[in-house]
Formats: sequence, structure tokens, C-alpha cells
Amino acid sequence: MPDNRSGYGALGPKIPWGKNVRQLPAGQLKNEEFDCVVFQSRPVFERDRFDLLTAGQRALPCAYIEHNPPEPHPTDTKHFFEHENGVLIHVTPYNDLMWHSPNVATRIIEHGVVALPAATYSGELARGISAINHLQRRGRRVGADVFEWAASRVPLDLIGMQSETMGGLGEIPNMEVPAYMARYRFFFTPIRYASLGLSLVEAMMAGMPIVGIAATELPMVITNGVNGYVDTRRERLLECMHQLISEPELARQWGEASRQIARSRFSIDRFVRDWNDLLLSLSAINRRQ
Repeated sequence: MPDNRSGYGALGPKIPWGKNVRQLPAGQLKNEEFDCVVFQSRPVFERDRFDLLTAGQRALPCAYIEHNPPEPHPTDTKHFFEHENGVLIHVTPYNDLMWHSPNVATRIIEHGVVALPAATYSGELARGISAINHLQRRGRRVGADVFEWAASRVPLDLIGMQSETMGGLGEIPNMEVPAYMARYRFFFTPIRYASLGLSLVEAMMAGMPIVGIAATELPMVITNGVNGYVDTRRERLLECMHQLISEPELARQWGEASRQIARSRFSIDRFVRDWNDLLLSLSAINRRQ
């Protein structure tokens, strides 16, 4: 965007974009032909699309990716996305359950991550790690207080944007995060209310056991005593973290189970299939019109 509007930017080198992805000047979009449109920002859908797209392009089949559970109310918040030929995409079944969206079709497409050869669990550091951006600013919703409580009782590191404000280690480049985390004994998530984090899925794919607050989608991903431990009682989580530190072989067993679950549920191949199916179905609507 020429005005450097929030939410826009060049592709950049931090992520290895494929050759099938190209960027265009905002003013050129109206001259392009599209089969469908994908949104993932409320300001873009509610405001910017009227500047960026023609009336015909705005009428195309479209999808909106909702990354979060509803706010401010967990059950009675109505989703703003409505479109005659639109599909609302949720990244977890929990989010799909909780959002009130009576006037639009919904579909669940869960995370997909690449199994990186360099990101292989060693657990050599007898510590846990959490990966959360802006933890202090986001506060109780993402468990800032829970993290501080746990970190004062068990060896625990924090990475992510502005993590230094809470004694953390700072931001790690995107593609280096899985290998960086894989050195730690376990992954800890203090989050009360948010989507299943991509870093958590990456930790599972790397073979890490998961310990965390039993909230939102996490209890449907972690089975206690199999690939990690979740609970709403902080003391139980603390006991588990101490156990994993003192029993590295148990941590390795749970981590291997995490890896198998991640490969089955969160593989990049499954993710690509899901998105190809969606885009083909949206394109078919366009061809029928």
C-alpha cells in the first residue's frame, strides 16, 4: 500500500515463499482476473476491499481466515464476516464451535507445518520453553501471570516479540524457532484463551512433550501421560514440569508421541490438500456464475 497502512508489507526474506506467490502494487489489483479472494484482516474486509477491488471482484467467491476465538464474549459474539459466496475458515474446531456466525458457511482448516530435519528433539536443556509474542502487553488472556508464576518455580525460558520485557530471550527468526525449541526438555503454554499456537504445533512436530493450561483446543490435542499434560490446576502442571526435568526418558517418550500426532493431524500435506479443496470449490462457484 502506498500509505504504509498497517497490515500490509512486502513478502520479505524471513519466510521461503514459493514461486507461485507474487506481490502486486495495490493499485494494480483492479486490473487482474481472480477466481476467488482470501481475506484474513477485518479492516481489509470491512474497508480496504472497497478501495482495492472492483465491484465484480468483491462479488467473487471468497474466504475469510479467522485466527482467533471470539471476543469480547466467548459464546455470544457474532462474526462480522458475511458474504453471499463466502466461507468462514476457522483454524480450530473450538473456534468454530464458539463463534456465532449464523449467516455464513464455515469450514475448519487446522494448522499445517513442515517437519524440518534440523528440528529434531534432543531435550538436552533441563528447562522448559514458552513461545508467545507480546506476552506482557497481552496479559492475562494469554497467561502472562501464569508464566511468571511458573517461571519463579521451575527453570523456564521465554521467546517471542518483546519477550525481553518479561526476562525473555527475545525474538527468534521464524524458520529457526523449531530447532531452537527442540533443545529444551518440554514446551509450556500458559495461555487461557487463544487459538492453538503455531509454535506449539511446531514443538510437537519437533518431538517435544507439551505441558499447559487445559483451555480452548489444547485438551483435544494433548492426552495426559501420552504426549504431554494439561490441567487447570497450576500445581499439577508444576509437578509435571519437575518430573520431565528429572526424567528425560519420559520426556522423550511423550515427545515422540507428540511428533506422531503432529504428523497425522498437522502435516503440511494435509494442510495443502484442505486448502486446495477449498480453493477448487470456490473457483467452481465462480465458473457457475
